[in-house]
Order: sequence, then C-alpha cells, then structure tokens
Amino acid sequence: MVLEFREEGIYCPAGDFHVDPWQPVERALITHGHADHAYAGHRRYLATEAAAPVLRHRLGEITLETMRYGERRDINGVTVSFHPAGHVPGSAQIRIEHRGEIWVVSGDYKTTPDGLSEPFAPVSCHAFITECTFGLPVFDWRDEATLATEINAWWQANAAEGRPSAIGAYSLGKAQRLLTLVDPSIGPILTHGAVEAVDEILRGQGYALPETTRVTPETDPKAHPGALLIAPPSALEGRWLRRFGPAATAFASGWMALRGVRRRRAVDRGFVVSDHADWAGLNAAIRETGAERIFATHGYTATFRQWLESQGYDARIVETAYGDELVDEADTEDAA
Repeated sequence: MVLEFREEGIYCPAGDFHVDPWQPVERALITHGHADHAYAGHRRYLATEAAAPVLRHRLGEITLETMRYGERRDINGVTVSFHPAGHVPGSAQIRIEHRGEIWVVSGDYKTTPDGLSEPFAPVSCHAFITECTFGLPVFDWRDEATLATEINAWWQANAAEGRPSAIGAYSLGKAQRLLTLVDPSIGPILTHGAVEAVDEILRGQGYALPETTRVTPETDPKAHPGALLIAPPSALEGRWLRRFGPAATAFASGWMALRGVRRRRAVDRGFVVSDHADWAGLNAAIRETGAERIFATHGYTATFRQWLESQGYDARIVETAYGDELVDEADTEDAA
C-alpha cells in the first residue's frame, strides 16, 4: 500500500513522511492549519504557500517548506502534490504517487465554492482518504446567496432594535467566510482577537475581507451601536460578550441543521454554515476521484461506510485524531 495507518498518523513508508500526523514525526505534510490537522512538534513541515502564514502564526518557529497548488515534488522516489480542498484558505488535498499507484488524502474539504477558499479540485486516484463529518443525507447545505440573506436580515432586525448581534464562529475559515456574506452597510463589524489575528494574516495574503475592528479592553460598546460581533463560540458564554449588554446571539455551523444541537448551544439563532462537504458533496467528490478504495477517517464513519459498500466501493474506516466542527479553539488563542 502507498499509505499505512499508524499510531502517530497516516504514513508513507516509501517516502518516509506522514500526512497530518497527531504525534511528533520527522517529516509532516500538512493539509491545512486547523489544530486537529496541524500539530506542533514535528521536525519538518511541508504545506501550501497559502497555508504557511497561518501555520507559522499557530505553531511558532517551525521548519516549513511550501509548494504551490499543482506543483509536483519527489520525496524519496514518491511524487507528491497539493490540490485545493475548498475547506479554508490554503487548504489542500495531498496527492501521493508511487510506482503508478495514486492515493489522495483529502484532509477536510468542501465541494461548493464560497468566494473565499480556493475552490475544490477533484483529483483522480486509486484510493481516497475522506472525512465524513456530515455523512448523512440530512445534511444539505444552502447556497451562499440564501445564507447571506438570512444572516443580514437577522443582523438588520437586531440593529433596528438597538441590539448588538453576536455570531460564534471558528477563527480560521468560518469567521472569514461570514465576513464575505455580511453587508457592512448595516453597521460596524467587531471581532474577537483570535478572529482578527487570522483576518490580518489573510488580508496580508490578498484575501478580500471587509473592514473590521478588533475588540480590546478599551473598546467602548456604546461607540458601536447595532454592531455585528464575530468571535469563537466560547466567547459568547463569558465576559467578552457581556460587556456589550443584552445581545442577540447565533452560532454558525453545519451542526445547526440538527435541532437538538441548536438547543444545546443556547443561542437565539443557528445558521447552517459549514466548511465541510455535505452529503451530496461527499458523494460527488468520491465519484469524481474514480477511486475504488475509500477510507473514512472521521464523522459518521460506520453509516457512511455501509452506504459506500452498498454503492460498490471497497470502503474502510480509519481511526484518527481528527475532530469536527464542534471543537472550539478559543482557549488556545488570543482571548482579548
């Protein structure tokens, strides 16, 4: 096999490298900068040029090489290349070829363009390692225009009542995607420090984001009437939000498609916004690879495997340390 599944992560024995390993290794190829895929402690890293600034921000001083999308590199006789995953800016699928056999590690991915991340590009292969975070038919995402209409109408109504609007969203990817959906003419947009740190990095790379203001201890809530606040989800439950007085609250996640999850989050609204593929997207991506062997790493793995087997695939489940959209990164980042 081109790849093996080991205790420390996905491993290529011929190339002597790992992909998104969760234990320290000599050489790690990284699909994207989320904390469950990009761990500290590896000796050498390889990622896309677009992912590099966020990786350095999150991991500090690391030995990091970069590649452009589509560029090919030989590692000990194994050909590797990175291809857009559509998940967050800079995210990639990693194509690995050895002796004519091609495997693709998808990391996390989304098949529908969002106007921010590099659009997903199908890669032909013999074996495809896929997530299935939302691997049930109930998960069926709305288009970007519909999402924008829903979010802006909610914000506009709150602003008309003199209330701030606060949305919980993860600091890399989801928060910036929200910024591409909202209408800045409604009012000022204020951001948590963890969100704004990523905003500044992505703006520096040329990603188009509207103007935002970082919330600091000196921020005067009265100076920003009708503001939209974007913060990691846990910030909506503490003193960070309380300083703004009674606020309308919302959570942006694919899990908002499930009523039980919406109730448990204890927010006023749930917006179904996901950086992962929905049921249709997962199935379309797998079909487009032409792969016969499918490995499901995280999500509804048992159900999704059964479905794939019913469709004629050789499907298997792989245990990994990868997470899902309910992981809150606020505790590990700037809490200002």
